[in-house]
Formats: sequence, C-alpha cells, structure tokens
Amino acid sequence: WRPAVTEHQPHQDTSTIPPYIHDWFSQLPSRMLATEIDPATSAIFSTDMINGFCHFGPLASPRVLAIIGPVVDLFTRAHALGVRNFVLTQDTHEPDAPEFAAWPPHCVRGTPEAETIPEITALPFADLLTVVEKNSLHPGHETEFDAWMADHPQVRTAIVVGDCTDLCVYSLAMSLRLVSNARNIPDVRVIVPANTVDTYDLSPDAAAAIGAFPHSAQFFHEVFLYHMALNGIEVVRALG
Repeated sequence: WRPAVTEHQPHQDTSTIPPYIHDWFSQLPSRMLATEIDPATSAIFSTDMINGFCHFGPLASPRVLAIIGPVVDLFTRAHALGVRNFVLTQDTHEPDAPEFAAWPPHCVRGTPEAETIPEITALPFADLLTVVEKNSLHPGHETEFDAWMADHPQVRTAIVVGDCTDLCVYSLAMSLRLVSNARNIPDVRVIVPANTVDTYDLSPDAAAAIGAFPHSAQFFHEVFLYHMALNGIEVVRALG
C-alpha cells in the first residue's frame, strides 16, 4: 500500500521535525570512502534492495527507487578499493508470514518481488554477494546473519545501506552496533551514509483511504537517522 514507483514524489514537509534534528540532518558531513575504511576489515551491509521495494509491488516506493544509483556506486567504489565482504539481508517471506497482519503480502519466497534488484546482480563482482534471507524486519532473527558475522570476526567497519530508514535499516544498523557494545568490542564502527538509505511516504488522506497508518517519509528518515547517531552509529551525508 505504499505509493507506486510511477507516482510523483510529494513535497516533503519538514515543519513537524524538531528544529534541532533538522539542523543536525542539514549539516551532516560527507567523508571520503578511501580514507574511512580498511578494505580488509570492512563490509557493506545492504537491506532490502530488492524488486518489491524498488521496482514493483505494493511496497515499492519512489524514494527507495532513487537510492539505487548511490547504492550501486558505493558498492562499485568499495570493491575497487578492495572490499570483498558484501552482505544483502533481504525480505524472503513465507506465504503465511505473520508480518502480513501489519503489511500487505510482499516479497514472498519464489516471486520476482523477493529477488535482488538487477542493478546489483549485474555488478561484475556479484559472485561476492552473500544473500541472507529474512522473514522479519530484523536481520538476525532465525537467519544466517549471526553465523556470517561469526565467520568474519575481522570486520571492524560496517557500512549500512538500503531501506527503509526507520524499519529494516534501523534494525540492521542497531543490531550491528548493539551486539558490538554487548560484547565490549571497542573498535567496531557502524556507518550509515544518508544518501544510500530512505523510507516511504504515505499521506494522511492516502492512508485513510486504505486503512493504513500515515507515514511522513522525511520525518521518519531524519528522526531515525538521528536516533542511530544518538546510539553511536556514524551517520554521514555520503561516502564520496
């Protein structure tokens, strides 16, 4: 029930965002990828860059569609620098997923919606991509995510991209941050480039028409990025 990708993106009203959060977001710094990472100890973690959120289906969003370019560019430049760890956590729902009580059926196992977007699978290093299927917002509940992390203890810099900022991106970035905190590992960095994540927009009128919750994309995008930063995640405008 999110807007179809063919619809025009609505004007983003930032009037309800607390001024201190909007000011913080507006002043986010950009950093250079090459100076921020050690390729041997870095990984790119992507969430839900799949057809059902980018290209078609009831949860496809024009704002998410717009981050494909920056995400693919970051993948490409990271690989050129020597990064070889790319993890794609992706909705791969069972047909009777409990999540469908809150969201319309989407990204069901075996359907085109659940497939990685072709812009990523066409990358010449696609054989390096590790897909982790998930049946919930969280990357590590009943998945292979924790096993992958255990097999890659050298990872000290985790760059998180994808959608949606306030849902799966937040769950992924916070999981990486909080697990490191709990294990008292001091040198783990979690970085979220704001230009490679986004969320969807659903106006009050559109939500009322379909019996859904309204969702102000810019509000939740900025507020949840702020909350990630509040928890020690490094939020930057971009990694150039």
